[in-house]
Amino acid sequence: MPDIQKRINQWIKDHREEGTNLLQKMVQAPSTQGNEAGAQAIVAQKLQEMGLQIDSWEPDGSELKKHSYFYSPRSEFSNSPNVVGIMKGTGGGRSIILNGHIDVVPDGDRDQWDDDPYSGAIKNGRMFGRGVTDMKGGNVSLILAMQALKENGIQLKGDVIFQSVIEEESGGAGTLAAVLRGYKADAALIPEPTNMRIFPKQQGSMWFRIHVKGRSAHGGTRYEGVSAIEKSMTVINHIRALEEKRNARISDPLYQNTPIPIPINLGVIEGGNWPSSVPDLVKVEGRMGVAPEETMEQAKDEMAAWLLKLGEADQWFKENPPVLEWFGARWVPGSIDVEHELMNALVHQYRQIAGQDPVIEASPWGTDGGLLTHVGETPAIVFGPGVTEVAHYPNEYILLDNVFSTAEIIALTLIQWCGMETEQDGVTQSGTRETILGNGN
Repeated sequence: MPDIQKRINQWIKDHREEGTNLLQKMVQAPSTQGNEAGAQAIVAQKLQEMGLQIDSWEPDGSELKKHSYFYSPRSEFSNSPNVVGIMKGTGGGRSIILNGHIDVVPDGDRDQWDDDPYSGAIKNGRMFGRGVTDMKGGNVSLILAMQALKENGIQLKGDVIFQSVIEEESGGAGTLAAVLRGYKADAALIPEPTNMRIFPKQQGSMWFRIHVKGRSAHGGTRYEGVSAIEKSMTVINHIRALEEKRNARISDPLYQNTPIPIPINLGVIEGGNWPSSVPDLVKVEGRMGVAPEETMEQAKDEMAAWLLKLGEADQWFKENPPVLEWFGARWVPGSIDVEHELMNALVHQYRQIAGQDPVIEASPWGTDGGLLTHVGETPAIVFGPGVTEVAHYPNEYILLDNVFSTAEIIALTLIQWCGMETEQDGVTQSGTRETILGNGN
């Protein structure tokens, strides 16, 4: 039996320049919301060159709106196609979805960038540019993993479904569209920027708005009114207490390095309309974290019940309760058993390549993994080469070594998960993961 690991490793080394050029080309194609077509054309061309079955389409906003998990600030997706490439297996193996988003957040204040945000500049083993770490570098790792298998003549038994999707940064409409198009598998892998940590669990999140009422009066006789701004301070402190309560009951060891596993962030506060008037209305907007094993409805109910307790702290709220509404973006929480066979395969191959145990944690942010798990019935793991601390920041970068190490780990994981057809004496036979790659236990 040929040494598969050595062949994959050598192929990755030999194609390092090719992979670097592909990533640089993708970074140089800005793919902010509504502008993804150029970058997706690069992806589609590469998948076509690899001989994959290509499916490209612009999601139907009118159809997506009918789904309870849909959110997007726009209703139509022209110039924003999803691209799927299918590497068909020979049959009898487990399938997998490799899901990465092509959309990137805006580049922000360009004066804070050392180079053009879409330069793809390479310095000291790092590539810089908006989206290089979140998450085009991860997408390139997926592509290289598949290409390494194909060009080494390795046939998998299970199907590999590569998805380059839009709209992850806005709530996951691209992945939802792929699920509704019928794409499901036995498991999924998402190469979000984890610093090569493995995340079997991802928190969810959703946006909320609270309207706090006061009573208007002239500023000269403010004692005749009730300031909504002052009352909002009571509401904010009350929400902080809820955050403490919710996090105190989380004992999952995967969160031991996360100071606040499921934060409640208050991002917007607006109130008052005249300096000489007592403000009678304040609007507070925020993001509520949702635990991996919690449903979004459970989190909503807890927030609503908690706000009703405000009347116990301040009589004003008994007659003037704050109004809670849920709006905007939401990310579904997701979880996979830490002993899932895909987890075991990924951990084993990480050890083989990195020579050490991986760090296994719960994600501090939401991903499309929740949609794949709960809507697509495809349990998902998050593992990628990007640098968590620089995603969405000026001078975003990725360590190129990690892109190629991740590609190698994923290629070997695909063999172990999907199974491989082996050739012996001119006869094709099914190889097991133990005989090909060693026991993964």
